[in-house]
Amino acid sequence: MQNRYEKIFPGTVAFSLGLMALGLLMGDPANMFTGLYRIITMQDLLITDYVYIAGPGAALVNAGAVTLVSICIIRLSRDPYNGFTIVEMGLMAGFSLFGKNLFNIWPIILGTWLYARYQREPFAKYASVALLATSLAPLVSYMALGSIHASIPMGILTGIVIGFILPSLSGYTYKVQNGMNLYNMGFACGLLAMMIVPVLTAFGDKPDSVLYWAEEYNQTFALIIGLMCVAMIVIGLTATGVPPWAVWAGYRRLLSTTGRAPSDYLRMFGAGPVLVNMGVNGLLGVAYVLLVGGDLNGPTLGGIFTIIGFSAFGKHAFNIVPVMAGVALGAYGMHYTPDYPALQLAGLFGTTLAPIAGHFGWPFGVLAGFIHSALVLQTGGPVAGLNLYNNGFSGGLIAIVLYPTITAIWKHRRPTLRDEDYYDLFEESAPIDTSSWRTDPKESTHHSTHELHPETEAGTSLMQDDELEESEHT
Repeated sequence: MQNRYEKIFPGTVAFSLGLMALGLLMGDPANMFTGLYRIITMQDLLITDYVYIAGPGAALVNAGAVTLVSICIIRLSRDPYNGFTIVEMGLMAGFSLFGKNLFNIWPIILGTWLYARYQREPFAKYASVALLATSLAPLVSYMALGSIHASIPMGILTGIVIGFILPSLSGYTYKVQNGMNLYNMGFACGLLAMMIVPVLTAFGDKPDSVLYWAEEYNQTFALIIGLMCVAMIVIGLTATGVPPWAVWAGYRRLLSTTGRAPSDYLRMFGAGPVLVNMGVNGLLGVAYVLLVGGDLNGPTLGGIFTIIGFSAFGKHAFNIVPVMAGVALGAYGMHYTPDYPALQLAGLFGTTLAPIAGHFGWPFGVLAGFIHSALVLQTGGPVAGLNLYNNGFSGGLIAIVLYPTITAIWKHRRPTLRDEDYYDLFEESAPIDTSSWRTDPKESTHHSTHELHPETEAGTSLMQDDELEESEHT
């Protein structure tokens, strides 16, 4: 099982080294250590654009280094490779452009390792959670460098406590969101941050959001990301050992899914369609930023890398575009414009609600995006910019409200909670047989989940049940 998707490791290593090489080309090597020092010594509250404070060279080197460390942690822990591994690499690369660095991630990872030891379970079960939990890495930097009680030991201790708490909390929050919010860890981290910030305030601390935002790199980054995405599409169509027509057919079938978590597209459709999906979605992310008059910089590239990563686990063109449209519509409705920095990020990261568009239809995706454009601007306040996955926090609140409401009123069904374990997402690598699936919902009403591959686990079976329910409603 461990070697089924072994190419993920050299592919990620090559990607990481490519980011670092690109950083060395775009920056002055003589000033690289100065830039990295600035990154490490920042408090990293949202929104801290590493491209703005240290230049694109140091920012890309930091992103490449953190991504390389992340894939090595997955490798050494013997956590199986699957679609969610690609998600983790997209998240770590993206957020290492505005909030994560080689200093503030380690205490949280150590805390999760200690939790695994405390539970007497292998760290492989929690390695993915350890990486995702670095959403609260700014809190480590703040307690080490910015708080009135700041000290390096305090920052390390804070990170260890965070890493120790989040595995159990994230396992619970996953169930109440019913697979409608792809950034489950963002919701869990938001809840924890909402408890921590008032405690800090009571002790005289006042962490607050900041705004460091670069504005002059659109042409450069559009060319770089555009070429990378086109390369993914070409490789997916021609270099995965599958005929291009079969890859395209797989991609069309991928577009027919809801994206509701868990939807491991790598195991369902293979590498070819997933690479095509990653490339297409990355281009859509770049197009969104440019169309709304936004800026390609550290945070927005982070959003695009996140979309690319989740293209292996729930996102595709048909379920992210409605959410993006809803965010843009909400921006105009609230007397802002979509190029407002927080709303640029909302348009990209708001695609965490893609399963709502996929499961209930595009009008509800637009509705979810519209609500998100208002809510995400308010959820940052209670967490004081400490939660990097703030859009996941907002998305979780929206998913918890919209899923039962739409299910009961629109679909006339009783809402139910997920019952599978959150950690099941990370522990399987067996392929899923989708040969009996149909792209036309009317044709799939006679199919049963028992037709799936014997190795298909409960989480994917539940996702297929959702497809069947939708077709029966149709």
